[in-house]
Order: sequence, then C-alpha cells, then structure tokens
Amino acid sequence: MKEAVKKSDNAVVAATPIRIVVADDHPVVRFGVKNMLESEPGFEVVGEAEDGDVAITQTLELEPDILLLDLQMPRLPGLEALRAIMSKSPRVKIIMLTSTISTQQIIEALQIGARGIVLKDAVAGDLSRSLRAVLSGDYWIGGERVVNLVTALNELVKKAAAVPERKTYGLTPRELEVVTCIVEGCSNKDVAKQFVISEETVKRHLSNIFDKTGVSTRLELALFAIAHKLVTLES
Repeated sequence: MKEAVKKSDNAVVAATPIRIVVADDHPVVRFGVKNMLESEPGFEVVGEAEDGDVAITQTLELEPDILLLDLQMPRLPGLEALRAIMSKSPRVKIIMLTSTISTQQIIEALQIGARGIVLKDAVAGDLSRSLRAVLSGDYWIGGERVVNLVTALNELVKKAAAVPERKTYGLTPRELEVVTCIVEGCSNKDVAKQFVISEETVKRHLSNIFDKTGVSTRLELALFAIAHKLVTLES
C-alpha cells in the first residue's frame, strides 16, 4: 500500500506543469506565446505582464519556474527588471525574449543572471527547446544549448571587441524605423500607414524618441539622427 501511494505521489509530481510568466508590452505577442506554450504538455502560463514594473510584481508574487522577459518595455526596461528580480528572487530562471539584441546587451543580461536569449522571429522553433535547456540547468544563447557559460561569455566579449556597435541612445528597433521615416520627411499619418499602427502610437513613439535623444522638434530629430548616424542615407 505504501508503495502504491509513493508511485501515486511521483505521478503527481511528474504531472506538475512548468509555471511561466510572460512579460511583453505587446498583447499579441503575449497571446501568441501563451497559446504556443499551452499547446504543449508540461507548460502553464500563470501570469502576464505588460511592462517592467508589473513583470517584477508578478514574478515575486507568483514565483514561476520561468520568466520570459521582453528586453524593450515601457516604464522599466527588461535589463533593469532582470536586475531587480535577480536581487530579490534569484531562484527564477529568466529568458530574455526580444526582437533584436546587441552583443553587449547579451553579455550584460547573462552577467546579471539571465539564463537564455530567444529572438522573437525564432520563437516557433526555439522557445520550447530553450525552456527545456534552461530547466535542465544549461543556457540558451544564439539559438543553441550552452553548457559552459564562461566559454560562451569569452567568445561574446571577443565578438563585441572586434565589431564596435552603433550607438542607438536606447532607441528600440521600431523607434529607429520611425526616426528613419522622419528623416525622409514622412508625416505621422505616413508613418502610421507604413507600419500599420495608429497615429496615437506614432505620437507615443516620437515622445519616447524625443526623451531619449534630448531633442524637441522633428527637425532637431532629423539633424540629430544624421549627425549621430542613426540612419543610413542613400547616396
């Protein structure tokens, strides 16, 4: 009888799903990732967060096994949220989920405590594999499982030193695209149409861009972008 109970207990433990919080400011991304994870056995999305502050709160309150954390989010950027969570709840394993990331940001994220980096355009193929790699104690970098973090970091540092990266003043990939449009003389309506977003969203992007670059007009932004090589002008 005791043996039967033991087996039953083990079955319950084995059936316990991996608890995940998804933090991304885009509802469509959160919805897609949640559906992708819950279509596979063994994963359960227990929380969602739309910005860095909420990501911290959700993680500390829910204590998930994994946090999928977007690099670029409002209120508090992903790396800052990562730093705050690692200082308070180092047990949680964090995978950065991002559209793009520089080598220097990868190095910083891993040094702070991230266990993996998954690019959004590779999510369909990499997400479940990255989760399993991280849960087994390894890392996920560059689309593959990494066992020796020190070796991987050394290679990344060499790569960063060999290829100096363009300074972007904290602008997100979408914000850089908006800057390019402004330099080309596009109106808010033109930008909205090009990226299939609302004019209000364009205004919000511009407000963030002005804050990050320290300019206050579209003309100043265009001049700043050209002077600091934020855009590539066609000859």
